[in-house]
Amino acid sequence: MTTKNSGDLRVRDLKVLSLILRERNLTRAAELLDTTQPSISKVLAKLREHFADPLFVRDGHVLRPTPRASEMAEPIRSLLATCDNLSTSAPSFDPRESERVFRLLVSDVGMILFLPSLINRVSREGHKLGLHAVPLDSRHFESKLASGEADLALGAFPRAPRGLRRQRLYLSSYRSVVRRHHPQIAALRTRSGFRAARHIIVMGSDTGHGVHQIAQHALEAEIASENVLLRLSSFVAAAVVASRTDGVATVPANLASIFANELDLTAFRPPIRLPSIEIAQYWHERNQGDAGHRWLRSTSFDLFTKSAR
Repeated sequence: MTTKNSGDLRVRDLKVLSLILRERNLTRAAELLDTTQPSISKVLAKLREHFADPLFVRDGHVLRPTPRASEMAEPIRSLLATCDNLSTSAPSFDPRESERVFRLLVSDVGMILFLPSLINRVSREGHKLGLHAVPLDSRHFESKLASGEADLALGAFPRAPRGLRRQRLYLSSYRSVVRRHHPQIAALRTRSGFRAARHIIVMGSDTGHGVHQIAQHALEAEIASENVLLRLSSFVAAAVVASRTDGVATVPANLASIFANELDLTAFRPPIRLPSIEIAQYWHERNQGDAGHRWLRSTSFDLFTKSAR
């Protein structure tokens, strides 16, 4: 039976009780805890009230535990040992042994830019590790990271909630791409020729390319509506269409480099001013101290900041 003060008991109080049970002496207990005997006596009075039991009776210079105190000795030692383990043991992460599956929140472009390199690196570091790509919908961006549905978001997210942790990876620019033997390739490098061409416009959206809306508006300010060949919401699809028509698609520079070889495209710097794209990784505070998550963030940072140079 306990008193109404039961909620006031602390781990330190139990440490005092455990020491008195072991030393049977208040002075010695105070010395071991680097405190004073009156302080120990005050804690003991609190413990007696809490357990509604005298706990110890004096026998000369020795304190004898009551039956109640004696039966609590081992449970208290076990509890304190558990508390010590919780406070001192730092969970480790060994990629060579872990079977953890990391969930990455990425757009369709992110799947192309990040996943192949990250898969190769993760496979080399730990063959039991796994990656799972979570489709991006920025309307539920934070909730996916908060719930654990996604561990890390990679990409450009202009409206990412401020409460998320963030680390910049690199800055990207834009390039325009056309099929290798486009008849107007020279003229396209001039502002007048660029404006007169037929364009494939990628639209920014909440499900992938929200940051692109600024560039989209800049392009549409330069290009007459009658010169818009097609509007769509995918950089990948835009590049494919450009490879099979005389249309001009404007996409992130690193994506243009990949498509140039794969789709037989020519990439060039658009002759109009377009904003740069800041690529970063985002995660929720709940994962800040997780050893495996720290390893993933470090791997991503090392891989993509170096590859962007």
